[in-house]
Amino acid sequence: MTIRVWNYTAEYEAERADVLDAVDSVFRSGQLVLGPSVQSFEEEFAAYHGLPHCVGVDNGTNAIKLGLQALGIGPGDEVITVSNTAAPTVVAIDALGATPVFVDVREEDYLIDVGQVEAAVTGRTKCLLPVHLYGQCADMAPLREIADRRGLALFEDCAQAHGARHHGRLAGSMGDAAAFSFYPTKVLGAYGDGGAVVTSSAQTDQRLRRLRFYGMAERYYVVETPGHNSRLDEVQAEILRRKLGRLDGYVAARRAVAARYAEGLGDTELVLPRVNPGNEHAHYVYVVRHPRRDEIIERLKAYGIELNISYPWPVHTMTGFARLGHGQGDLPVTERLAGQIFSLPMYPSLSLDLQDKVIDSLRRVLETV
Repeated sequence: MTIRVWNYTAEYEAERADVLDAVDSVFRSGQLVLGPSVQSFEEEFAAYHGLPHCVGVDNGTNAIKLGLQALGIGPGDEVITVSNTAAPTVVAIDALGATPVFVDVREEDYLIDVGQVEAAVTGRTKCLLPVHLYGQCADMAPLREIADRRGLALFEDCAQAHGARHHGRLAGSMGDAAAFSFYPTKVLGAYGDGGAVVTSSAQTDQRLRRLRFYGMAERYYVVETPGHNSRLDEVQAEILRRKLGRLDGYVAARRAVAARYAEGLGDTELVLPRVNPGNEHAHYVYVVRHPRRDEIIERLKAYGIELNISYPWPVHTMTGFARLGHGQGDLPVTERLAGQIFSLPMYPSLSLDLQDKVIDSLRRVLETV
C-alpha cells in the first residue's frame, strides 16, 4: 500500500457508527441550515477554549476574512503576517482590500519572527496576524504587548493548531479573535469544509453573525451592512460536535507519533521539529528539513511513501501577489526553508507498523543521498 501524509479511512472505520448517526440525526431533525447542531457546536467549541463566543462559518478562509472584517479591517489597512503559511491566510486579507505585510520567520521553529514585527508597523497597520503553524503556537506575549501599545487588533490563525497550548492557554484564546478551519485534514476535521471564529467580544460576535448571513440581524429581515452567505453546514457541525469530545485524544495520538519519529530519526541528518519551551505541540503536520529534500522525496516513492511539502512556494513569491512588489531575498529564512522542508505522514490512526516503515525507509534513503 502507498503511505501518504494523511489518510482518514482507518479513523472513519473506527468512528463510522457515530458519524452516520450524526448525519441521520440532522436529517431527521427537520432543520438543515443554522439549526441546533450549529448552535450546540458553537457553544461547546467556545467553552472548550474558555471563551463566550464562537461563530461557525463555511470554511477556514472565510473564518479569517469575516473575522478580520468584524474587527474593522478593510480597504487600505495593513495586516502584518508571514509568507510561510498556506495561501488562504493571505487570500483572506487580500479579499478585504487590505494589504498583507510580511515579516520573516525564525530558522529554528518556522514561526513568525516577533523581533521583526515592530519595524513593520506603519500608520496604516491595523492588525497583527500570527499563524500557529504546523500545530505550534507563535510567541504571543510580545505580540500582545505590541498590539496593545500600538492600538492594533491581534488575530490568531489557528487553522493548524486545534488543541495546541502556549503556557497553558489554548491556541485561539490569546487574541482579540481567532480563526479555525475544519477542513478534513485538520486536527479537528469535518467530512467536508467548515470553519469558525472564536472571540471574547460580544460586539465582534454580533458582527460575525450578521456578516455570515448576508448582513442581516435576523433571517430575511434587513441588510444592515452587506455581508456574505457563509454558514457552517448543520451536518458538519453535528459531526464536529461528536469529534470535539475526542479532540484531546487525537492530539495525544499525534504526539505519540511525533515522539516515535523523534526516537527513530533523531540521530540522522534530518532537522526535526523543535517544540518551544511553554508550548504543547498539536503536530498537525510533522515537518522535517534537509538540503536534499527533493531527492529524498523522489527516492521514497520506491518504498511506497509519498510525502508532501508545506509549503514549497512562499506566498510573497506567488504570481498572484506580484503586485505587492516582493522579490527573491526579501524574506531569506522563509525562502530557504521552502527549498528544504517536507512533511512525514501524521494522523492519529497511523499504525505502528506504518510508522516503522516510514522510519526505516527514510533511514535507508538518507544513507544514500
